[in-house]
Amino acid sequence: MKSNHIAKGGIFAALSLILLYFSSIFPTNKLFILGLASCIIPLSIMVTGIKNTIVVYSAVSLLSLLIIPSKLISVAYILIFGSYGFVKYFIEKLRNIPLEIVLKLLYFNITSATIINVYKLVLLKIPNVNVNIYLLVFVMEIAFIVYDYALTSFISYANKHLLKKFK
Repeated sequence: MKSNHIAKGGIFAALSLILLYFSSIFPTNKLFILGLASCIIPLSIMVTGIKNTIVVYSAVSLLSLLIIPSKLISVAYILIFGSYGFVKYFIEKLRNIPLEIVLKLLYFNITSATIINVYKLVLLKIPNVNVNIYLLVFVMEIAFIVYDYALTSFISYANKHLLKKFK
């Protein structure tokens, strides 16, 4: 790894941790700020490469568990928001949009189920909500597709405008 990439990786890690901390202390916009934090991983992949970004993600994941007050925010970042940049990177190499959508939704459903199970282990009980589970899953998947589109738009913008400034 080049020292330039290591330095940029440190900046990306610091930005991610700041956003995760904000997400844990602000009473509203937690998911929006987590979404902003998830933009750092694709940006790091574009600027420093996949190997350096794995180090950034690992450092942010470990430090978030130690520093961030809300462990649920840390787990959500580790399982969904942080790792999704890698998943998106590799899935979109397939260049088959229907297959990409299916694989992305499969990833989202598996990680969401994992978070729910972790939540059950920690708190031992999930609040009883009188909502049809299929409707809830459908709404969450639609929200995830909107998130994926927003992340794709950010990546496109970064490719056109930001990469010149970072390299």
